Amino acid sequence: MHEWALADGIVRTAIDFAQQNGKDKILALKIVLGELQDIDEGILKFAIGELVKGTIAEDAEIEFEVEDAEFKCRNCGNLWKLKEVKESFDDRIKEDIHFIPEVVHAFLACPECGSRDFEVIKGRGVYLAAIKVEGDGE
Repeated sequence: MHEWALADGIVRTAIDFAQQNGKDKILALKIVLGELQDIDEGILKFAIGELVKGTIAEDAEIEFEVEDAEFKCRNCGNLWKLKEVKESFDDRIKEDIHFIPEVVHAFLACPECGSRDFEVIKGRGVYLAAIKVEGDGE
């Protein structure tokens, strides 16, 4: 489960940021989950909760925001969202995209012109959007 690896990266990044800025407590984390990544929010939250035990982030509130996946066709300029076409995916395709989001180009085409030449505008990846901290770090 790569949710644990993501959790580890998030926790390390947050703690490093706080320590580098002289803070001794992390109060809250806001984490954006790209829809294309299809992360299991429950597993990620549990993993973060386990990894922060005994650290300056132990009592931090965890907030998740899911960012819709959006695409733009390079051929016709059409914009569309994954949720508009996702129901046509079977479980194997969803799993492939979950582990390797770049393969979305193999399964999707522009709903207007049929081109597979499109870019992912939003909704890819996982990132730490905000960290709320307190303290002098002394």
